[in-house]
Amino acid sequence: MTDDLTADVLRNALLVAAEEASIVVIRSAYSTFIVEGSDASAAILDRDGRLISQSVATTLMNSMALSVALPSVLADFPLVDMRPGDVFALNDAYRGGIHTNDILVFRPVFVGDTVEYFAGTLIHVSDLGGTSAGGMAALATDIFAEGLQLPPVRIATEAGLDPAIERLLRLNSRTPDSVVGDVRALIAGANAAARRVDELVDQYGALELRQRINDYLDYTEARTRLALQSLRPGTYRAEYAIDDDGIHLDAPPLVVRVAVTVGTDGVGVDFTGTDRQVPAAVNSSLSQSLAGAVFALRCFVDPTLPMNAGGLRPFTLHFPPGSLLNAQSPYPCGGRFLPVYAAIEAILQALSEATPSRAIAASGILQPFSIASRSAPYWIHLAYDFGGVGARSGRDGPDATGVHFGVGRNSIPQAEPVETRCPLIVEQVEFIPDSGGPGRWRGGLGTRTTFRLLADADITTRGDRLSTAPPGRSGGGPGRPGGFYRRTQDGRLERLPAKNNNAVFRAGEAFIVETTGGGGLGDPRERDLAAVARDVEDGRVTAVAAELAYGVLVTGEGTATRS
Repeated sequence: MTDDLTADVLRNALLVAAEEASIVVIRSAYSTFIVEGSDASAAILDRDGRLISQSVATTLMNSMALSVALPSVLADFPLVDMRPGDVFALNDAYRGGIHTNDILVFRPVFVGDTVEYFAGTLIHVSDLGGTSAGGMAALATDIFAEGLQLPPVRIATEAGLDPAIERLLRLNSRTPDSVVGDVRALIAGANAAARRVDELVDQYGALELRQRINDYLDYTEARTRLALQSLRPGTYRAEYAIDDDGIHLDAPPLVVRVAVTVGTDGVGVDFTGTDRQVPAAVNSSLSQSLAGAVFALRCFVDPTLPMNAGGLRPFTLHFPPGSLLNAQSPYPCGGRFLPVYAAIEAILQALSEATPSRAIAASGILQPFSIASRSAPYWIHLAYDFGGVGARSGRDGPDATGVHFGVGRNSIPQAEPVETRCPLIVEQVEFIPDSGGPGRWRGGLGTRTTFRLLADADITTRGDRLSTAPPGRSGGGPGRPGGFYRRTQDGRLERLPAKNNNAVFRAGEAFIVETTGGGGLGDPRERDLAAVARDVEDGRVTAVAAELAYGVLVTGEGTATRS
């Protein structure tokens, strides 16, 4: 770019436009998960569907779904038929959406009489029907069990929200006021971003703004290609398995397979050989698989690279239709993160071979769950907790963070707002000692959270890496698998299935979520003595585990010696 300062100002203005939209959605939404967990995405796109900028402090890679879905909107609603004030929406997983509870909203931005840009927003609304509240139909065998599907629709005009669409949403939701409030928040966020783009058009002029955006995408492409040169050329293969589909527990694990080819002109990622889609909620839509794969690739390049369409040009990605990563109707997509996490892990392990100095062991992943009332008036607590990240070359894995392609800032709601809105008490949130895989660099710890129910509730869970622990790397040990549990009023502890629909809990019982720790990296007996002693002192590793796994005796005075 010839004018670096102006270019930088414009780049940040585009980022702020998307970020402001996501913040408006969060502040306007009704659902606890959105308001307290900051679960919202926003993006600026052009009329060709190119991603220009996305929100970065709220939800990250989910914004890519907006780019994948926009062509479906344009196929049903040509640009020439759009009018100022129109707003469009969809949630069709097979046309760029994610799953039924994630509604994508698009507001066209006119330059004169022509649509040139779109402001997009996306959130997981509280409930759109299906067999389980909150979109958590963990044992669905087809998309219809997961809730109401929306093809591209004109959801609002300059006169406001379309009354027929509002009635449709209300009729199909257990929490109609929250869902309609969330949709209005999506529209408000898109309107905010559209106003910012209008201001940029006024400031730069239509032609100059278009050219500077093109320059910005070209600049990102050039930087991405330069960053990829740090990867060793070659083809690297890896695979990662999903524990089970929740229905056929005796069947072999479902496997995602990848070949990553690092060349002189870019990187190719081919998931040929990945297992076929199954009639269970462990498939992914194309948009989520694309987002996860790009996230994993970006973990091995310059983290300051902008996220836009220019940064995608050096990547060639293939997701076989009808596979776990590119499901076709009517195969359910609600558990999309399970194969996507397997795809991420496979890419991370493949590129760890290409760049050993950035190698990472396998991680615990997020464990979603919902706690919902058994009858009207309905209340829902939809949330998840994170596992520990695998150890990285030269560093321990972060605790309770998860290698998550979707989340920007902390998306786990705080205890007090949850207790205010739902009849439950968050009794305990703690790290689980010894849950991180031992190694020269230790895996991150998982957590234990205990909810005490004050009213009867249905609890649905959707977890993985709870049977097969994330393995260590280069001699490191695996992380400790987590799980979901019931503690009865007489103190008995019962393990729930990892994927479970509407388990009945009675008032006074406790629901316990334990997340999985990350794998370790390197020989545990090569770990620094002071680091082992510090782990014992901090409660991350017990003295018994220090001796057994690390060969280190830690005394009460904090001194450590090799056994």
